[in-house]
Amino acid sequence: MRHILVMNPKGGCGKSTIATNLASWYATLGKHVALADFDPQRSSMDWVGLRPADAPRVTGVPAYEDGLRAAPRNADVVVIDAPARSHGREVTELVRRAETVLVPVLPSAIDMRAASSFIAELLEVGRVARQQAKIAVVANRIKENTVSFDELDVYLRKLRVPYIATLRDAQNYVRAYGRGLGVFELPQYLAWQDWGHWRPLTDWLDSPASQP
Repeated sequence: MRHILVMNPKGGCGKSTIATNLASWYATLGKHVALADFDPQRSSMDWVGLRPADAPRVTGVPAYEDGLRAAPRNADVVVIDAPARSHGREVTELVRRAETVLVPVLPSAIDMRAASSFIAELLEVGRVARQQAKIAVVANRIKENTVSFDELDVYLRKLRVPYIATLRDAQNYVRAYGRGLGVFELPQYLAWQDWGHWRPLTDWLDSPASQP
């Protein structure tokens, strides 16, 4: 069973957007997917509730109530949507559940400063230090050809962890979420650009570099 944790203590950085789209991507591949929502705001669980009956199944797990105990044991992939403001022991406990950790970062000075502190904290977690969990960062909600993205791009390239993808700020994510879908399930004429932006991320997740 594969566990992928989407985590950043900074609120509003798009953790649930990435988690729900990852869940839908694996589901479209025919995987048995569980989406575990540790955030009491339950954005991921709300998305599961909106999912059409004829869409590839994603099992929602209200992990904010009882952790991963309700996750199906036969799931191929468990995508974990972490809560905001996680630090210290909570970070260690969440990382203990995962082989892969994705950290989305927004193009703002506040988010970059917060990410620096959080990445430093993550690198000290035992499972990460022992290479039992792999970390990568994702530039999220970017607008190309802007100063803010250029600054984020330079910053992420200097980190001690892989920088694997840039995901654009697009209305397709809003459209997809409101229908319980991922961008991979939108028509090609609408979402082809976003599919291209996700390719480096999904390729990395498919590679040995993303797992211990």
